[in-house]
Amino acid sequence: MKQRIAEVSRNTAETQITVRLNLDGSGQCKLHTGIGFFDHMLEQIARHAMIDLDIEARGDLHIDGHHTVEDVGIAFGQALHQALGDKKGVRRYGHAYVPLDEALSRVIVDLSGRPGLVMNVAFKSGMIGSFDSQLAFEFFQGLVNHAFVTLHIDNLRGDNAHHQAETVFKAFARALRDAVEPDPRAADAIPSTKGTL
Repeated sequence: MKQRIAEVSRNTAETQITVRLNLDGSGQCKLHTGIGFFDHMLEQIARHAMIDLDIEARGDLHIDGHHTVEDVGIAFGQALHQALGDKKGVRRYGHAYVPLDEALSRVIVDLSGRPGLVMNVAFKSGMIGSFDSQLAFEFFQGLVNHAFVTLHIDNLRGDNAHHQAETVFKAFARALRDAVEPDPRAADAIPSTKGTL
């Protein structure tokens, strides 16, 4: 299998973002978005998906975090799509349940070639540090739209918004790790009856 690495830059009047990722990494990361809790969540993705992830983002944080978080999601999605190539030899599907104390989340990923997001998370707090909890949706929406994946996210329980968010991001990471993993039984096959994803 070829090296599955990508680098994407996104420059707008609102944000300047570079994302570098290696799907076959070891969970190393360098993250600078200017939003501490968001960096913490991106670190969960790198560590638990076992991908190497470098993100440099400068955004209009004097307004709020919306543009920065959404555009990181877009650039991350573009990099994921680029790194996956034709998706030959991957497992395609992944799912995970992840707990953190009282919180529990379930995430299912399909590298379908079709963008779709269903996200059911009723955060118990509007803000988690300097991170607006509504922006979790914007991150994943940007990601699925540009990675062309289907993603179902359900927070099944939780009383602490930090815990809720962390279980969501960790479960996404574990599901993504399974979905992008090479399938030794189908190394030359695209996992679809259509012959393309």
